[in-house]
Amino acid sequence: MSVAACRSIVEALGNLSGRTVVEIGPGKGAITELLVSRAGRLIAIELDRELAPRLRERFAGRETVTVIEDDVLRVDLSALARPGEKLLVVGNLPYYMTSDILLHLICHEAAIERAVVMVQREVADRVAAGPGSRDYGLLSVTAQLHARVEKLLTLPPGAFSPPPEVYSTVLRWTMHSRMEELGVDPARFTGFLRSCFAQKRKTLGNNLRAAKYEPEAIAEAFENAGVAAGARAEELRLETLAALWRRLAGELR
Repeated sequence: MSVAACRSIVEALGNLSGRTVVEIGPGKGAITELLVSRAGRLIAIELDRELAPRLRERFAGRETVTVIEDDVLRVDLSALARPGEKLLVVGNLPYYMTSDILLHLICHEAAIERAVVMVQREVADRVAAGPGSRDYGLLSVTAQLHARVEKLLTLPPGAFSPPPEVYSTVLRWTMHSRMEELGVDPARFTGFLRSCFAQKRKTLGNNLRAAKYEPEAIAEAFENAGVAAGARAEELRLETLAALWRRLAGELR
């Protein structure tokens, strides 16, 4: 990745003075090198058994740097935050486990203020998509339920060595749970969303009937929320989905 791109990613995190930064997948340390001189404390999580020791050796003289050799999905991110602080997270996420890592960040949202991550462009499009677009789906509403999402820049394959086969996009997540604002129960509403988007080719009503909601209750909830009988989940804003859940919350068999 170019030096300019690395700098853009680091600068998107904001002021790092005195802050704890968690870097996911530092690799050879291009972004790490920029973070070391800016962050109050840097925790690098690297799974590769060859790269992790090299990073540890490279930054051995830096007391503020800790290298954890592990899969980030096994790391308790909340435990890395000092009392009263929130973490800043940065990383070039492996394409094959991007969704899992994003969901892992959501699980630890209370301990995270902001995350700036590079992902495959198609994944970024899905995360940031709005209702009515072909990319809008369960990943979109899940991300936007927990964070404000911004697409910052997109890089072509040629910006990397060796070049991947896909374009990459940098996303900034500012953690902001909307559960209370929307008046929903976190666990139950998350399950409801999974039911809504279970079969993309089916209408929302069919998906909800498959999830054992009563047809009469569905029809009444749709009418009260101003949702057409043949609507699909991909057409509805998060606020509308929350309104439906509030109507149906007590109707599950």
